Amino acid sequence: MSEDAAAAVGSFVEDFASTLVASGVPRMPARVFTCLLVSEAGRLTSAELAERLQVSAAAVSGAVQFLDTTRLVRRVREPGSRRDVYVVEHDVWYQATVSRDALLDRWIDKLAEGVALVGADTPAGARLTESQEFFAFLRDEMKQLLVRWEEHRRLLT
Repeated sequence: MSEDAAAAVGSFVEDFASTLVASGVPRMPARVFTCLLVSEAGRLTSAELAERLQVSAAAVSGAVQFLDTTRLVRRVREPGSRRDVYVVEHDVWYQATVSRDALLDRWIDKLAEGVALVGADTPAGARLTESQEFFAFLRDEMKQLLVRWEEHRRLLT
């Protein structure tokens, strides 16, 4: 890759990471994720990430821990190696969205507990119920949307 192309990719990493930060992703995980996303193989070691982003290995470690928890990045170990490699899959957004079902289910259950505590006929109960219904609607719609995405993706290949 030419020096100009590398600089343009580096600029994109920072720009897209800023977009993710604006939507609530912490800065370093956003940078690490974007760096992996634009890497040729979609996989880099901690040292490679630290070098490309000009940050410490500790900063990368904390970032990949966050990304692994949110299922945006997988940590794998190459056979015969003691080094971890961090991987972003081609269908990362699909997988992250699928994993949100369990999160939405937990929110729905917790909101039901809140409604039971404050009473459904109170203003707080009404807010909690509406939140619960919204997340149930979102979960159900996302399932249908993912089915449509799978159909669309099949047409692309």
